[in-house]
This record gives sequence, structure tokens and C-alpha cells, in this order.
Amino acid sequence: MTDSAQQLPVLTFEGKRYDLNGLPEELKELVRGLQVADTQLRIHEDTLKVLAVGRQSLAVQLNEQLKSITPLPD
Repeated sequence: MTDSAQQLPVLTFEGKRYDLNGLPEELKELVRGLQVADTQLRIHEDTLKVLAVGRQSLAVQLNEQLKSITPLPD
């Protein structure tokens, strides 16, 4: 195999491999759309993780502050 053959972009989808350069432009656009969607999902998953940590920190602070407050009777 030559170096250029090893660097050909390959799309692997549902267990099958495709020459990305050989796909029609319409399919290349779909692939780009999927890549953008995947990137956005990762960004939002990271955002959710940050929000969860922040929420947990706020709950810990609230719990600490409430220790000096007498709760209402049950």
C-alpha cells in the first residue's frame, strides 16, 4: 500500500466502509451534518456535566448553611 492509499478518508457506517471521496456531494453533506450533530452532542453533554457539578456544589453549600437554621416541625 502506498502512503496516499493509507490516508484516503473512509466513512465507516453500520459496519461497512466507504470511500468518502467517492460519495456523491449530497451524501458528503449528510456526513458533515452528522459530524456537526455529534460535536454539538458532545458539547452539550459536557455542559450538562458542568451544570450537575455546579448544582451539587450549591446543594452542599445549602446543606451547610441550613445546619444553623431550625427546621419546621414535622
